[in-house]
Amino acid sequence: MAERFKVSAASTNASYGTLEDGKVAAPGADDVITITGPSPEPFDSAHSVLGKAEDQKKTNGSVDLPDNQPFAVDENEGLSGYDKNLYLYSEELEERPRVVSLVHSLANYNAIIPSANDHDQKPVRRQTKLGTMLGVFLPCIQNIFGVILFIRLTWIVGTAGALESFMVVLMCCCVTLLTSISMSAIATNGVVPGGGSYFMISRALGPEFGGAVGILFYLGTTFASAMYIIGAIEILLLYIEPRMAISDISDDANKFDNFRLYGTILLLIMATIVFVGVKFVNIFATIALVCVLGSILSVYVGMFVNVHGSDALMTCRLGERLLKEDPVNKSASACTPEHLWPTFCKSPLDLHNRTGCYYYFADHFNETYYERGIAGIASSSFQKNLYSRYPRKNNYVTENGSSVAAKNLGMGEYNQIMADITTSFTVLIGIFFPSVTGIMAGSNRSGDLADAQKSIPVGTICAVLVTSTVYLTGVMFFAATFSPLLLLDKFGDSVGKQLVVAQVAWPHPMVVTIGSLLSTIGAGLQSLTGAPRLLQAIAQDNILPILDPLSVSSKRGEPVRALLVTAFISEVGILIGNLDEITPIITMFFLMCYGFVNLACALQTLLRTPSWRPRFKYYHWMLSFLGLSLCITVMFMTSWYYALVAMVIAFVIYKYIEFRGAEKEWGDGIRGLALSAARFSLLRLEEGPPHTKNWRPQLLLFAKLDSELNIKYPKLITFASQLKAGKGLTMLVTVLEGDFSKTYGEAQAARLSIRKELDHEKVKAFVDVLAAQNVIEAINHFMQTAGMGGLRPNTAVLGWPYGWRHQTDAKAHRVFLESVRNTSANKMALLVPKGINFFPANNEKVVGNIDIWWIVHDGGLLMLLPFLLKQSRTWKGCKMRIFTVAQMEDNSIQIKKDLKTFLYHLRIEAEVDVVEMHDSDISAYTYERTLMMEQRNQMLQEMRLSRKERNSVRGFKFDERPALAQVQDIVDKSFKNDSPVRSSKVHFLERVLPEEAAAEPPGISVDLAEDLVPSRSPSPQRKDEKDAAKEAGKDGFKKLLDIKPDKANVRRMHTAVKLNEVIVSKSHDAQLVIVNLPGPPKIQSSKNDSNYMEFLEVLTEGLDRVLMVRGGGREVITIYS
Repeated sequence: MAERFKVSAASTNASYGTLEDGKVAAPGADDVITITGPSPEPFDSAHSVLGKAEDQKKTNGSVDLPDNQPFAVDENEGLSGYDKNLYLYSEELEERPRVVSLVHSLANYNAIIPSANDHDQKPVRRQTKLGTMLGVFLPCIQNIFGVILFIRLTWIVGTAGALESFMVVLMCCCVTLLTSISMSAIATNGVVPGGGSYFMISRALGPEFGGAVGILFYLGTTFASAMYIIGAIEILLLYIEPRMAISDISDDANKFDNFRLYGTILLLIMATIVFVGVKFVNIFATIALVCVLGSILSVYVGMFVNVHGSDALMTCRLGERLLKEDPVNKSASACTPEHLWPTFCKSPLDLHNRTGCYYYFADHFNETYYERGIAGIASSSFQKNLYSRYPRKNNYVTENGSSVAAKNLGMGEYNQIMADITTSFTVLIGIFFPSVTGIMAGSNRSGDLADAQKSIPVGTICAVLVTSTVYLTGVMFFAATFSPLLLLDKFGDSVGKQLVVAQVAWPHPMVVTIGSLLSTIGAGLQSLTGAPRLLQAIAQDNILPILDPLSVSSKRGEPVRALLVTAFISEVGILIGNLDEITPIITMFFLMCYGFVNLACALQTLLRTPSWRPRFKYYHWMLSFLGLSLCITVMFMTSWYYALVAMVIAFVIYKYIEFRGAEKEWGDGIRGLALSAARFSLLRLEEGPPHTKNWRPQLLLFAKLDSELNIKYPKLITFASQLKAGKGLTMLVTVLEGDFSKTYGEAQAARLSIRKELDHEKVKAFVDVLAAQNVIEAINHFMQTAGMGGLRPNTAVLGWPYGWRHQTDAKAHRVFLESVRNTSANKMALLVPKGINFFPANNEKVVGNIDIWWIVHDGGLLMLLPFLLKQSRTWKGCKMRIFTVAQMEDNSIQIKKDLKTFLYHLRIEAEVDVVEMHDSDISAYTYERTLMMEQRNQMLQEMRLSRKERNSVRGFKFDERPALAQVQDIVDKSFKNDSPVRSSKVHFLERVLPEEAAAEPPGISVDLAEDLVPSRSPSPQRKDEKDAAKEAGKDGFKKLLDIKPDKANVRRMHTAVKLNEVIVSKSHDAQLVIVNLPGPPKIQSSKNDSNYMEFLEVLTEGLDRVLMVRGGGREVITIYS
């Protein structure tokens, strides 16, 4: 038996007027309600505050209350505000929790790589402290500025000249700047845990590409450690303590042997430090950062201090050739013909007889010049250094760039400076490019950042701009400060093995020499620390079975095995010995990595996947493709064979992962691209649902046809096209009721009609028409079988059954409700647009707000849909507003803060508002509305009896009058009293929208006045039959008046009324209102189904455009990249 409410005066408000004729009237109220029939349960004496109300209610059993006053008080006073105010969604809470109870955990994530088994698992939050400066900018600065700046940039300027060296630096900096823009877009498209570029590429392009590029990035980082170690040894042995060399380092072979020996020793020391404690590495990183910044600052200050030149570096020139410094005599007297005679001549000193002398000395013995190597900015050095002088290997270094090979002349070096490698513009790019790498340092630290989505783009791009400015201005200043021949002296042989850039520093050259050594060692430690962890991350992803042993960590959590492998590979680089031969290898690996970062950004932008919502907005797919093109160009310009080797390595790893690696689903762009490709891509698509990042609504649109086989509501197609924006799958289907053999022609005509409408709306969709005896089963079959392979619809679009109230057979809303249930059973999302004829056309542009009323969590579909709508030109000008409902016991301020944080992580811009629903009692209007709903259901149930039973109650004339007019008559009769002008406020014959009028079945009027016209007289009957019918009618009428509302229905109606009041007050001017669709009743009956439809009508009353949404039971939006 239905639960009952205690009926009370329900308020101690003294504004009630006096009791007249058994009613309580409120001043100014036009309508009051009277509950007639048997008296309700006795009023609670605690509410008897109106004096004569007690006696009056006992006498008449009826009380009138204003519509906005409480009427029914729940007996269960311990119920929470949610149980009272959101009871309509009570059956949803097991599977779809309330937003306010979930939003706090959604807002507080942990930037840790999710496990392989749960893509978007969010472990316990870890405190983050670092901002943009300390977390991104300075680490990038430290990683970008490196050994090349101190020991090779001056030589690059001298070799290529100011113009071409500027182009070398500019091209490299453009690659990193464009890559930084692409990386910023990817890094702000969700949380990027440790792993940097590997994580971004693997999650954007898939495990095959991710694994291949991850290995290349690892190899680049590992060989970079070898470069830093060799650079540190070069600074130590050549410029700080040459006496440490075990053999003469003036010979190239001996020099590189020393580099190999001491490099191996330094590698062992550094690997031991990394093994023992990473804390020491982090402390040393701070020292190295201070050293590198201090060294650069001292160099720039020194160039301006020595603007007019300096005698710190004096060089000796014979004709156009630069001579090595005499280790014994370093004065100007060492640069005279007399002092040089023993070096170039075999005969005794005789300036008039030079037949036994080296030919060049004999021709230019009077052209010896002792001049400043640091000429100063004020000199004419810039004009002399403007153009390139590319020497070939074993050629003499000359000021005018003339190529004279000593070996071809059969002569030795004597004490002249000679080129050790053949150079060109492309070779210099390969040597210089490693000095601009390191832009991933910020993204690698994303887990330690307070606001990664803000810090990574700002910090990385600012670091690239600052370092690029330093490099570009350094090229110009070096060209203006140093003499041409000194710039060509790579190892400083002409100035006594001194570091050229250090000698211009202020206040002392050792500031740069020691600073560059420490910063280089610090960079090497960083590489040896990061590379093993990157390798372990790749191994733990289980995409390369061969790497499985490297996924193990020690008891202290250190990747010991990966460290040993890294040290071994770094030793291979050290054994190369020559820094200029290591740098092209590093260049290839990093260019491959940067190229795929640009490719990932361009691919995601062009695919427009719903998960692609970077908070960083200053990117474009053309910039990404330009960055990719530059990467490929620089690779082949630097060394075409190294480029091919790098590509072959990537291809081999790719195929190995594809055939032997573990299958992974990371929501990558390759899988998303396969959704729009043909047979080959269909075969690649995996069975089962796609990753959350690739989820987009693949629509299964159910269209209703009119008698002319035209689409009844063409705006449904328009809405679908606006939601899809030309992407993904759209299937438009309809059902013709009848036998297939007899309706084949109609089905073909319907298909052509639908196709014509699609062409008119310029919508690309698949069309299918099904003829079936049972419409509900046909719709269910479509849901189960539509699609092919991985290309299946995941979202159903159902039209609202307009005019369902005016139909006596309940067929319209039964089809709708069964479709809703079948949608849930098929784990599909559901969209129900209401007021579809008011939705904008494709050629319209609406401006205003899209309001989302987020009541229960359904996987984020409510937030994803307006974002997708805003991608179309029609809705682009709208702003999003998100409302959620809280109760008085909730902390609304914290909820609003958490919701803003969650939206920030989702990269969705929207206003947030938390609406508090006061814990109010059931109003009289709610009680009346529920009562009328149940009386209507009882009436319709009586009308669906058999013909014999209908004839027995013909006194009601059910078979001769419009259904709703009969219901309304009974409602009004139930309010009959001494004042005949009074009637119920609730009317079932409401304002009818155009689409409702179109849905009216013939013979049913929607005009209130017409429905209330008295029916025509029945046909003549015998007197006894009339009396029997009258008696039956009286019994049926009394039965209707005995109905008492079900307690749960009153609560559900209370939810619908209260929510509708709030929604209308907040969103009355919104262009579109999106709200959670409550689940259909679990207990199926015509009464429950009709009640459910009434609840939805009440919930959306007064709103022109409504989109009711029900999720498919899975997450469709994620904060992760």
